[in-house]
Amino acid sequence: MNYTLGYDIGSSSVKIALVDADTNKKISVITEPKEEMPITAKQANWAEQDPEMWWKYLCVGTQRIIKENGVTPNQIKAVGISYQMHGLVVLDRNKALLRDSIIWCDSRAVAIGEKAAEEIGEAQFGSHLFNAPGNFTASKLKWVKENEPHIYEKIAYYMLPGDYIAFRLTGEIATTINGLSEGMLWDFKEKKVANWLLDYYGIENSLTPPCVNNFENQGLVTSQAASQTGLPVGIPIRYRAGDQPNNALALNILKPGEVAATGGTSGVLFAVSDRNSSKEYYRVNHFAHVNYTPDQSYIGTLLCVNGAGIQYSWLRKMANHTDFNAMNTLAEKVSIGSDGLINLPFGNGAERMLYNKTPGALFSNLNLNQHQQGHLFRAALEGIAFSFAYGMEIMQEDELAIHVIRAGNDNLFRSEIFANTVASLIGQPIEIYNTTGAVGAARAAGISFEGLEDYRQQISSIDRVSEVLPQKDTDAYQMAYQNWKAELKYKLNNLKDKL
Repeated sequence: MNYTLGYDIGSSSVKIALVDADTNKKISVITEPKEEMPITAKQANWAEQDPEMWWKYLCVGTQRIIKENGVTPNQIKAVGISYQMHGLVVLDRNKALLRDSIIWCDSRAVAIGEKAAEEIGEAQFGSHLFNAPGNFTASKLKWVKENEPHIYEKIAYYMLPGDYIAFRLTGEIATTINGLSEGMLWDFKEKKVANWLLDYYGIENSLTPPCVNNFENQGLVTSQAASQTGLPVGIPIRYRAGDQPNNALALNILKPGEVAATGGTSGVLFAVSDRNSSKEYYRVNHFAHVNYTPDQSYIGTLLCVNGAGIQYSWLRKMANHTDFNAMNTLAEKVSIGSDGLINLPFGNGAERMLYNKTPGALFSNLNLNQHQQGHLFRAALEGIAFSFAYGMEIMQEDELAIHVIRAGNDNLFRSEIFANTVASLIGQPIEIYNTTGAVGAARAAGISFEGLEDYRQQISSIDRVSEVLPQKDTDAYQMAYQNWKAELKYKLNNLKDKL
């Protein structure tokens, strides 16, 4: 039997999947470490991680999944990589790390992106980037240039987290078009690197890695990497993508009108289109999808709620519960609307869909004589679900056609409260697939660009497990949602007054 291996490098953990290369069936998925990986926050709204930590757990996990499944290393034929998006990793000319990675939920570059948008102008960034410059990789690199010049002057290469993992495996430094687009460094109009944005930031164009294409060889595992991971020498890395485009691939979301919904640490809606313009540059993002080519412009419109699963995880720790199932059981005893308790889940950095405001997480209308743990849990699930519905409204205002919504059978979508609330508010069924990002990356390592249609048909028959239908009577959901929106508006207005 032959296998492919998939890595999903998150901010909480490294997931590793082993997949049958012939049937695409999942063999095993493991997670390293057992506890969540730490995030360093030296100042408010900062978030950093040591890339060597990602590599360490990848090595440990690879050795473990090979051993636990009785696999001979030479049976593994290819590797795919999924990774946390928008992060910045910088190396010197000796390919050594210069600092910890500034990761996706770090908000320090918000002001830099806002200034760039004002000075560059919407006519330029809107038609070329399909996004405002924002708090993304390019702006984070500019922050290093402004605030850590002693580090910046040593930079020979900047890259995304997945590019760093590919480098550790192959010794080769490269990136992808979809990777550049998530850093605001791909010009969709000119179909090339957005060197004009680098020029605006005063960043040398030579720091940009060369591009490789997905679904083809991107480098071979070195003897050094093989000795650390247990992988065979010389097998190819054939795929890499940010976690949300990769989750869309795993959920069979590749064509216009299809939407992937993810309820992990952050909550994400990822809608595919073949659009070549947008009127929404600030609250949603438009990235090259994994099957984007200059000739076939498949764009993934992404809306992110930073404070999603991390909020529910925080509640679990504060309430000293051992698992989420017990929390869901308590939440199910509470009626829709949580008896007036309202939760805004925005406590994990600047929220792009709220124009990069940082309102923080909030429980309001708390009644100490009425509300108990179950109310807190249900209000949290509803608050995150309402954020999804709010995001869907933004997408529809941007004239996105939506025909199919799929979600993974994990994290928040395991909660009936959450899944029913989302489906009922958006008025569409949600197809549930039994897959993960790591499995998607492993499968992608074994397919060619020309084989994507066959892949779609095969995955649909393997992974689809159920469907969540909207409730017939949605009045209670709508009333609770309108109350939530009113609370959000009040919070944002007060926040604006303070600024």
